[in-house]
Amino acid sequence: MTSTVADRSRLALDRLLDPVRAALTPESARAIADLRADAATQARLDWLAERHHESQLTAEELEEYETMVHAVSMIAVLQAKARSALKRFASP
Repeated sequence: MTSTVADRSRLALDRLLDPVRAALTPESARAIADLRADAATQARLDWLAERHHESQLTAEELEEYETMVHAVSMIAVLQAKARSALKRFASP
């Protein structure tokens, strides 16, 4: 199976952020795992995503959208690390 650039990037990000798991407390892990965008940010991301799928973004909007997508990806990896830490804390 051929890995895509996105897959390789996500794997690299996962490895780079792996040490974060060891630094988390149960409280900080829960806070990271529970992170959600506020309503205005989510609405903006949804709007940009819709326009992106319709190929209607300006250059500035495309840059904003790509920045947000990268941030969401990083947050998702951090949340996976946090959930992993929470499982470790729950283990006897």
